[in-house]
Amino acid sequence: MSTTHKIAVIGGDGIGPEVVTEGLKVLDVVASRFNLSFETVTYPFGTDHWLATGGTDGGETFPKSAFEEVKANCDAILLGAIGDPRAPVGLVEHGVIMTMRLGLDLFVNLRPVKLYDRRLCPLKDKTEADVDMVIVRENTEDAYTAQPTFEHKGTPDEVASQPMRYTRKGTERVIRYAYDLARRRNKDKKLLMIDKANAVRAHDLWTRVFAEVGTEYPDIAQEHAYIDAACMWMVKNPEWFDVAVTTNLFGDIITDVGAMIQGGLGVAASGNIHPGRLSLFEPIHGSAPKYKGKNVANPVATVMAVAMMLDHLGHTEAKTHVESTVARLLREDAIKSLSAGVQSTSEIGDLIADALA
Repeated sequence: MSTTHKIAVIGGDGIGPEVVTEGLKVLDVVASRFNLSFETVTYPFGTDHWLATGGTDGGETFPKSAFEEVKANCDAILLGAIGDPRAPVGLVEHGVIMTMRLGLDLFVNLRPVKLYDRRLCPLKDKTEADVDMVIVRENTEDAYTAQPTFEHKGTPDEVASQPMRYTRKGTERVIRYAYDLARRRNKDKKLLMIDKANAVRAHDLWTRVFAEVGTEYPDIAQEHAYIDAACMWMVKNPEWFDVAVTTNLFGDIITDVGAMIQGGLGVAASGNIHPGRLSLFEPIHGSAPKYKGKNVANPVATVMAVAMMLDHLGHTEAKTHVESTVARLLREDAIKSLSAGVQSTSEIGDLIADALA
């Protein structure tokens, strides 16, 4: 008897609900083909819900009772997108996304960077074989989780601070995950650590932990780069990269460089992961409120997030089937573009679902 995986679904803002609908369409087809069982539970959290429950007068972002329900009952979370100009910048994003990242201790932000069709790559003469890497971004520390302070606010002497803060525990566990991933991938068997220890001396912690943990992985070659050089090399020679690990802030930057190399935000997916536990999967594009309800957003990135979710739940064959099917549809020009409006959201979802079936 197959296990039923319970999936929390948060469509969120803008195009989020539309692309998630297509992701779930794909999940249904995959479940049928591979004899898998999923139960989805939809939650309304996003800016519409925040406004409907009071907005600036105490609106809900992610109520504690609902969060505890998800935490206790679900195996994975599928998120569409969060962000809407009707709410203060960062308020709903922090209330929904950061509640899950920190509350579930999702310390790995996993970002595959893989080129599925060479026509999508903006780099001259690069092929599918040249762009196949994974960036492991630490996901629970750094400036993102520090409290900002403002001194003399609104005056000419104002000082704003939000410190980078790293712990030995947080640094070691994400570096160890990256070493394990380099071993599992069994590609180039190397791990690149990206920091800025020459200028940000707090990164000496990363340098030392990377070397110390590396003694346990003699089969994995250790490489190092400063963040500015790593961004340069990723554009110049993406084929050099296999697995890389970096801080939260630098990971946020370099993974978007990687996304553009693989074809843009329309194909890039992300996993917010705690190995062996409830984890979150999402496309990395924004909510694009101007396209809301128009059925023009490309759902490919959400489909790839579903593939990552399948892999996390232990269904590697199903994940590979989704990934290879999308790649084939891109190469065959059935999916004509990753840009909004070239094909409808539902048309692309149907194309993928039909091809999977």
